[in-house]
Amino acid sequence: MRDNEPGRKLGEIIKKAIEDCELTHSEHQKIVAIAHSDHVIDPQEQQLLAQLQQMIAEGTIKKVRD
Repeated sequence: MRDNEPGRKLGEIIKKAIEDCELTHSEHQKIVAIAHSDHVIDPQEQQLLAQLQQMIAEGTIKKVRD
């Protein structure tokens, strides 16, 4: 079974963004780096990224400067 450390880390950062209702540029860069760290974006990671993108598009999460 494949360890899904990137998926766990991704979930933690996205959860923080949801709780804060904000996503900083640094957090966004970290999310991209984690998602691509193992060169595979698995279904769990895809779902997390899609959820984040939807919340940004809806204005639930605001992108802010660091």
